[in-house]
Amino acid sequence: MVSLLEALTYQQGMQPSALPGVNLMRADTMCRQPVVYEPSIVIIAQGRKIGYVGERLYTYDANNYLVLSVPLPFECETYAAPGEPLLGLSISVSLGMLGELLLEMDDRTPSTETISSIYATPLTEELTGAAVRLLEALRSPAESRILGPQIVREITYRVLCGEQSGALRAVATRQGHFAQIGKVLRRIHENYAEAFQVEDLAREASMSVTTFHQHFRAVTSTTPLQYVKTIRLHKARLLMAQQGVSANSAARSVGYESASQFSREFKRFFGDTPSEEAARMRAFLA
Repeated sequence: MVSLLEALTYQQGMQPSALPGVNLMRADTMCRQPVVYEPSIVIIAQGRKIGYVGERLYTYDANNYLVLSVPLPFECETYAAPGEPLLGLSISVSLGMLGELLLEMDDRTPSTETISSIYATPLTEELTGAAVRLLEALRSPAESRILGPQIVREITYRVLCGEQSGALRAVATRQGHFAQIGKVLRRIHENYAEAFQVEDLAREASMSVTTFHQHFRAVTSTTPLQYVKTIRLHKARLLMAQQGVSANSAARSVGYESASQFSREFKRFFGDTPSEEAARMRAFLA
């Protein structure tokens, strides 16, 4: 898997592959910093990452893969040996595919496990083999298009068969508090520039405001308003780094009315001014 990823990756950071929904990762050692992951399956071939969510930490490396069932901001630290960059791939989780697979699996047994929005779990031989076949297919545009989707489906199936897959089943079946919070998170993630009110979000989740706060924190380890702010700041950073827009334009695009407030909150969150952070990211991706 390492040699395949070395051949397929051409720059630092996350980069798209020939198959939509599959991204490749390459990075040298990086200090702990804020990130946002979409619902995804992350498989590491070389190096190690540690994710920090509140007081919990999750290690994913060549022996353990990471699963996120909802869009989640957290902090991440990357470890790689000299001359051996971290290499991995990220596969987006499709709710439609999850639902289809669960129907075919005839999975009607309620999960009795503790549901977590993020977890790291041992990588199996079957999952490793599927990941290798996916990377082999990505070397060819035709194989990516023809074989790739079926291999992604197999990988998703293997993950659903895992012992800690209750969160994926919950969001796919849209049942329970976890699924309702997941629905709200996806709405925030897709419409981050909107002016959200906690009361409206709680109503959408069919919960009282108090209950909504409790379940929201259980899933994300943060409050609804802090989650919205975090997503906006990450989106603004990407706009500046990838599209070259100014800090003022990025602030307006993500829903800030005050450019000065945006700059203050951005520096407090990332540790650098918007222009400094955008320049750092562009240098990293160059």
